[in-house]
Amino acid sequence: MLLESNDGRPHLEQVIPVFKAGKTVFIDKPIAGTLTDAIAIFQAAKDYKVPVFSSSSLRYMSNIDNIVKNQIIGKVLGAESFGPCALEPTHPDLFWYGIHAVEALFAVMGIGCQTLMRTHTPDTDVVVGVWEGNRVGTFRGLRSGSTGYGGHVFGEKGIKTLGDYNGYDPLLKEIVKFFQTGISPVSPEETIEIFTFMEAADESKRRGGASVSLAETRQKALEKVKKIW
Repeated sequence: MLLESNDGRPHLEQVIPVFKAGKTVFIDKPIAGTLTDAIAIFQAAKDYKVPVFSSSSLRYMSNIDNIVKNQIIGKVLGAESFGPCALEPTHPDLFWYGIHAVEALFAVMGIGCQTLMRTHTPDTDVVVGVWEGNRVGTFRGLRSGSTGYGGHVFGEKGIKTLGDYNGYDPLLKEIVKFFQTGISPVSPEETIEIFTFMEAADESKRRGGASVSLAETRQKALEKVKKIW
């Protein structure tokens, strides 16, 4: 099953019958309209023993595989990504379109973001996260001027761009493999951390750009999950 509705808010309700039917499912971005629902979806998938996968196609920009799997620049020490960041008032700010460049950032940085700070203007968002080992990852969301997708990765042995965006084909190939094997190419832990990062960015905005802990953000969501699942 491919769950392709654009609005993340009903995804938890929509996917439960799919889980009950035992159908392997891909959920298009955003997997949910809140961090709480995103966690609940993965918990439900675990309870029903059904594989679930969600990802932006930006995870498969042309250089990312070589950077991560083939380590062409050695250990990744930091990265920056940028992309369009249209806002949708029914969703946390980065869930709607910023998620694409956030996904690309996590594709090279991996999990382990501990804290972040966000600078917000009507035209731009900049979120700076600090990962374990003092690695720094930066997201830049664009709402004016020329827009596109891209970024740089800083490694022990060199610096590389994220490469070209080649549309949906690379993601579709991963979806087919997922349906064939039942193994998601992106772990639940990573997808949950991506959504924690984006929710924490909203919290930083609410606090005037203050530093926010992802662990604190995740724990608040987990407390809510206990009440709905």
